[in-house]
Amino acid sequence: MKTLAFDARMGASGDMLLGALLAVGADPSVLDPVEQRLDIQYQIGESTRCGISGTNVQVVSDTGFEEIHDDSSGDDEDRSEGGHAHGHGHSHEDDHDHGHSHEDDTSHDHSHGHSHDHADTVEGAGPNRTYPEVIEIIESMALPNAVEADAKAIFELLGEAEASVHGTDLDSTHFHEVGADDAIADIVGAALLLHNLDPDRVVTTPVAAGGGEVAMSHGIYPVPTPAVVELAEWADWSLRGGPIETELLTPTGAAILTHVAEGVEQLPTLQVDIAGYGIGDNTFEAHPNVLRAMFGTTTDELKQEPATVLETNLDDATPEELGGLQETLKEVGALDVSIIPATMKKSRPGHLVKVITAPEDAKRVANRLARETGTLGIREHGRGHRWVASRDYRTVTVDADGEDVEIGVKIASVGDDIFDISAEFDDAQIGAAETGLAVRELMRRAEQAAREQLEKQAGENE
Repeated sequence: MKTLAFDARMGASGDMLLGALLAVGADPSVLDPVEQRLDIQYQIGESTRCGISGTNVQVVSDTGFEEIHDDSSGDDEDRSEGGHAHGHGHSHEDDHDHGHSHEDDTSHDHSHGHSHDHADTVEGAGPNRTYPEVIEIIESMALPNAVEADAKAIFELLGEAEASVHGTDLDSTHFHEVGADDAIADIVGAALLLHNLDPDRVVTTPVAAGGGEVAMSHGIYPVPTPAVVELAEWADWSLRGGPIETELLTPTGAAILTHVAEGVEQLPTLQVDIAGYGIGDNTFEAHPNVLRAMFGTTTDELKQEPATVLETNLDDATPEELGGLQETLKEVGALDVSIIPATMKKSRPGHLVKVITAPEDAKRVANRLARETGTLGIREHGRGHRWVASRDYRTVTVDADGEDVEIGVKIASVGDDIFDISAEFDDAQIGAAETGLAVRELMRRAEQAAREQLEKQAGENE
């Protein structure tokens, strides 16, 4: 299983995640759609923090090019909200770097795309957009479907966090700085780079939030900030304070990790193929301001996927309506649909419908469930996860007493351990009607043919 692991003991921000993904091999050319739509460029370079070299990313105006200042000359004015640059959900005033510069903390940078002589970083640049305005921009980029879905889901998390903090609804919530060009570039860029790497699993160790206080447009708040706390409540990973008194985890970084990463207390057993570091803008005396990423393979664990459960009680649905739910709900993203007999109020017979779906598909699945059944209420059991095995689907050709029949087979495994081979019943049923053999016999032959294929492949790979 291809696994991407983050070591987040110094927190995370949008630009640090971009740097870390590039450092472990993501292709920077996939960022072109964002640059073209927003008239920005990703300025990608190498920097050093406390002796650790890594990849530094800044989003700059497409009107020119600005060298990142060499921060070895002394303390820098913080251009972000605490420890990291880019991607915070609030406006800040008079924030300064709490760290110290070092002689070995240097920057060597180049631009992705064209070369320019002058430019400005675009942190916080552009209008403070609403959620629908941000979604409209993302949809105009002509991104691959999976990338667009991930970018929208991350912004939905941010919007829900902001709405919860401020007591508003998603569509009317303004994103402040995370609706600006650089935050869109961070989030869409991270989605593009992740899909370019195409890991089977993304994990993170407990994420450091930092400490102290931070000045925002609404006042002075303790770290972690309210939006980060909301996101951490929904995340699978753990949040921890420290190790220094400054903000280390931004809402943009928290939202990206909430959507893509499962939490682990320690790194899994991992055959590391490549490791690298995403560099934060600020420097600290004894702590390297870096996000470490490791990309490799694990062989002994189930994959964890984000999931949520929807359920509703029905006492007036017809058998035809219930029978069609498996197909109609899966068309809009349902992963599994269960229909359970139940006793309703006044001892009436009814059914409990339970649906597992990815969190970003929950609203769409709930709408279809309501339309198909007429239910007046659907419960959601919050964001969680499900453990799943790797699944390989293939078609085998079965000899049905002189006739060839093609039957699909599902192969379930954890790492190199194949623990289940199952023929598709529908295919075997069609073959049985054509040949006169029993469905059960065709399924047995298909599963045996799949086992022989796998044994042959294993022998060829030795």
